Amino acid sequence: MEEGTLKSPGHTGDTDPSCPAGAVYPYDVKQWDTREDCEVRQILDRIADKWSLLVIALLDCEGLRFTELRREIDGISQRMLTRTLRHLERDGLVSRTVHPTVPPRVDYALTPLGSTLHATIQSLVTWTERHQREIAAARAEYDARAEREALDHGA
Repeated sequence: MEEGTLKSPGHTGDTDPSCPAGAVYPYDVKQWDTREDCEVRQILDRIADKWSLLVIALLDCEGLRFTELRREIDGISQRMLTRTLRHLERDGLVSRTVHPTVPPRVDYALTPLGSTLHATIQSLVTWTERHQREIAAARAEYDARAEREALDHGA
């Protein structure tokens, strides 16, 4: 058997370049595929979208009313904020409390599960801040190379 191939044809794990030859990732990368019934992909799509990340970050410190959230999130429509909050509530990440006043007051807050996600998001933001210059340099290098290649092929 060739090094790096799997003995079990039904196993879809990928070899891990940071591990010894033939080692397999501790998770199945293909579980993140785009099939409609893929639970992991659906959850990742939900929590990693632009609006969900902002809502989760804003609710980390305190509960907020709908209008406060809308005011804080530049560019979000009322419809999109409503959809985002409903999805996050359905996933158990945000709680919604309706106060019986006139007009009704609705507060949103992170659930304990949502709070655990915020820590992960903060780690990702910290990584991004730490590496933004390297990424900007890589983008500039890529763009310059792509432009040179386009000129070479067009000449």
